[in-house]
Amino acid sequence: QVQLVESGGGLVQAGASLRLSCAASGRTFSSNRMGWFRQAPGKEREFVASIRRSDSITYYTDSVKGRATISRDNAKNTVYLQLNSLKPADTGVYSCAAIDASGSRWAYWGQGTQVTVSS
Repeated sequence: QVQLVESGGGLVQAGASLRLSCAASGRTFSSNRMGWFRQAPGKEREFVASIRRSDSITYYTDSVKGRATISRDNAKNTVYLQLNSLKPADTGVYSCAAIDASGSRWAYWGQGTQVTVSS
């Protein structure tokens, strides 16, 4: 079983920054790709960013490109999401996820951390 625990959310003003953390533990955690998703009130969950363990290649959704940086510390089994120049549209529950061994499915999820950006 894999456990993912997020932290770092909060209430901030527009323009501020936050760093979210996702600590992974459990059965030989070695997922090759981890990511962040978010869900705003009344909206579908959407992909935000991901990073590959093997080569640290990153992917971002267009709305956060230039404002977000995803990184990982393999020794600590932790993934980070640095969010800068936050906007009210960034408000939502941010969840960490890990892809399964086949590389085809986001199989493991954390409980999420709330990010609220006030204008």
